Amino acid sequence: MKPFMDKDFLLSTESARALFHNYAEKSPILDYHCHINPQEIAEDRKFDNITQVWLGGDHYKWRQMRSNGVAERYITGDASDREKFQKWAETLEKLIGNPLYHWSHLELQRYFGYTGHLCGETAEEVWNLCNQQLKNKWSVRSLIKSSNVTLICTTDDPVDTLEWHKRIAEDDTFDVQVLPAWRPDKAMNVEKPGFASYMANLSHVSGIQINSFASLKEALKNRMAYFADCGCSVSDHALEYVMYYPAPDGEIDAILAKGLSGQEISREEELKYKTAFMLFAAKEYNRLDWAMQLHYGCKRDNNAYMYQQLGPDTGFDCINNYAPSAQMADFLNALSADNKVPRTIIYSLNPNDDASIGTIIGCFQDTSAAGKIQQGSAWWFNDHKTGMTNQMISLANLGCLGNFIGMLTDSRSFLSYTRHEYFRRIMCELIGGWVDNGEYPDDQKALKAIIEGICYHNAVKYFKFHL
Repeated sequence: MKPFMDKDFLLSTESARALFHNYAEKSPILDYHCHINPQEIAEDRKFDNITQVWLGGDHYKWRQMRSNGVAERYITGDASDREKFQKWAETLEKLIGNPLYHWSHLELQRYFGYTGHLCGETAEEVWNLCNQQLKNKWSVRSLIKSSNVTLICTTDDPVDTLEWHKRIAEDDTFDVQVLPAWRPDKAMNVEKPGFASYMANLSHVSGIQINSFASLKEALKNRMAYFADCGCSVSDHALEYVMYYPAPDGEIDAILAKGLSGQEISREEELKYKTAFMLFAAKEYNRLDWAMQLHYGCKRDNNAYMYQQLGPDTGFDCINNYAPSAQMADFLNALSADNKVPRTIIYSLNPNDDASIGTIIGCFQDTSAAGKIQQGSAWWFNDHKTGMTNQMISLANLGCLGNFIGMLTDSRSFLSYTRHEYFRRIMCELIGGWVDNGEYPDDQKALKAIIEGICYHNAVKYFKFHL
């Protein structure tokens, strides 16, 4: 029997262990997509207790606590932090096979030196240990630095002032780059309540009155320029799917006018507007030399009763299996007609889309970047051992795994950098198995380049970061 999550956790062969300990373990972290708050980095926040670090805003954990029959009071309600932690500990011990079990214990090991296992009976011990260290040792910046992170991209709305990014950049005492990433979902979601008020805010911030699609594009270009001045070179979109439903400019103007006046938008109108929006955005990214991330395949806010109680992003989302790959190919093809396809990373929440993504990305590669069109890492409901392994196998089968830009946290927690370690162990187990099976030579120079590239160097080159 192997020890519980020891130094060779998930590494079953000598080749896997060598690849991880010699190359992957030592590589820095570039976290090119996350949802952490830059203000907390700027102010170097300290946490009062482990619940604040672990359970605040973490809908991964909230979903499992609900699955364990925990009352909402102990999840998002008014229970004390100690009570919430207890309920999480009692839930965790039942999560055999769940990545949260591994992530949580990696975090306890790496940041707090705790090598036992958290459960209801050990909750008090772990609570006291973690809180003492949070008080005496850890702050946001020290957690980032101890994790060997060199650069972080946050997720930021076009109307954001980016004041906290500026403060971090001006602070000579902290050498980790924290850059904004452009996330214009609210400007694209013409069908949603609040669209008109958001457009008014965008008009105010950009200084351009938005009353047509042409003026909206100018307002967005104004804000893109501002973001670029603040170091932004990455965009991100949350899409239901990558649609292609083109329409003439006059029709887009009419749809936007309806949205600005608060009128109901039909499904057809929504798709036409979003297609026009994404075509414009992608061409601007190409002009600015930004990378474009497309996250799709999620059906959000499924529990109407809980949505009324808690609002969005609280753990009631699921995989959507409607994502016509032909439309995604048509969207990229429309951009390629003018040679304006930006560097693009495609993530689907549905693992059944892996093969279609793998074939589509091969249609639009060129010499401007190695792996210019990427299949993104296993995302959200897929960032577990099986999901990561299957995503890499599919990419290897259909594309060029050696150019893969690797893992990201996609997290709101400053303890989540161990997800990179988790991914790296799984990757080394996979590649080490191929070596041991005679499917790839035991060429350490080549393997070193592949492993260190996927861990770090490929992303540095791909995003053209200066590190």
